[in-house]
Amino acid sequence: GPQVGDPAVERQLVHLEVAGVQQRAGRGADEDGERIGDRVVDGDELAVEDPELLPVALTDREGVRRDPVLLELRLDEREGQLRPDERDVGLEAQEVGHRTDVVLVTVGEDDAGDPRAEPGDVLAVEILDVQLRQDWGWNMIKPLSGTLPDDFHETRILNIPLDRTRMVGRMPWGLDLPLKPFFGVMGVSPPPAWGRISSLVPRAMGGNIDNKELGAGATLYLPVFVPGAMFSCGDGHGVQGDGEVCITALETGLTGTFRLTVRKDLPGAWPFAETPTDLMSIGLHESLDEAMRQAVREMVRHVCDRTDLTRNQAYMLCSLAGNLRITQTVDGNKGVHMLMPKRALKPKRAL
Repeated sequence: GPQVGDPAVERQLVHLEVAGVQQRAGRGADEDGERIGDRVVDGDELAVEDPELLPVALTDREGVRRDPVLLELRLDEREGQLRPDERDVGLEAQEVGHRTDVVLVTVGEDDAGDPRAEPGDVLAVEILDVQLRQDWGWNMIKPLSGTLPDDFHETRILNIPLDRTRMVGRMPWGLDLPLKPFFGVMGVSPPPAWGRISSLVPRAMGGNIDNKELGAGATLYLPVFVPGAMFSCGDGHGVQGDGEVCITALETGLTGTFRLTVRKDLPGAWPFAETPTDLMSIGLHESLDEAMRQAVREMVRHVCDRTDLTRNQAYMLCSLAGNLRITQTVDGNKGVHMLMPKRALKPKRAL
C-alpha cells in the first residue's frame, strides 16, 4: 500500500492551499490583493454546509505552491470577561473570556478545474508552524466537570502570564512551565446525515481532539465527508498534559500555519496522525477502555498497511514498541492514542 511520506506517492498529489486568511480581522487576500473571504464562525458547531464559506487559493497545474493557510486565534478581553491582570478569581467575580473560534476553509476547485476534496478522500493537515500571539492565557476548574467532577466544589480561574521569548508560563507558585503550543480543535465537516453537531466532542471528523502531540511538525489525516472538506481549527493551547484532567489546558491565542493536501491514495474512514518520529493511531469513545482498544486496533491496521507483517506480528509489535497514551478524559468521547516509532516500521518490499 502507499506509504506516508513516500516521494513516489507525494509527486502525484495535488496540493490545495489558501493564502493569508486572518481570523477575527475578517479579511484575507490572495497574492494580487483580492479579498478571498471573511467567514468566521463560533467553534461550538461544525456546519455541514454553508454557501458563504471561504474560497481558497490553489496550486496551479504546474504545482507552483502559494503560501500555506495562515489562521489566527485570539482571546477576547471584553467587559465582564477574564483579563490578563486577574490572577486567581472565582466565577462570581469573572466569567471565562474564551471562545473556541475557528475559520472554516473549503478545499475546492479553482478556475483551472483542479480537483477538490471529495467524500472518501483524506485531508492531510500539515501543521507547519504554531506561535503564541499574546502574553497571557488561563486555566480553570469547576464543579461537575473534568476527571474529578465531584471532588472540587468551587470554580477557579487562573490567569497565567506567558513569556514568548523564553517560551514559559509563569505559575503563581513560582514555576516556569515550558510551553508547547498546539490547536485543540482541528476537524472537517461531519457526514451530512449527522446534521449540525458540536465540535466539543471529538469524532470521526476530528474536532476537539486535544492531542498535545499535534503541534508544529505533525500531520493530521482526516477523512473527508463532504465536498470541499471544510477544514476548521481553533481552541489554542499554550501547553497541556496528557489527559487535560481538570477540563482546560493553558488556553490562549495562537497563530498557526498549515498546508492542506488532498490524499486520494489513503483509503480509510478514521483520523490518524504522524509526527517527525512516530506514526499515531487515535481512539475516541465514551469508555476509556473502548478508546484504548480502538487505538490499538487502528495501529495494528496501520502497521499491516505499511509493512509486510502479519496481523499477529503487528499486534506483537504494538506490545513491544508502541506507546499507548491517554489523550484527554474530559471531552465526552475520551481519547487514547498510540505512538509507534517509525524506525520500527520496515516498509513493504517492492513487488
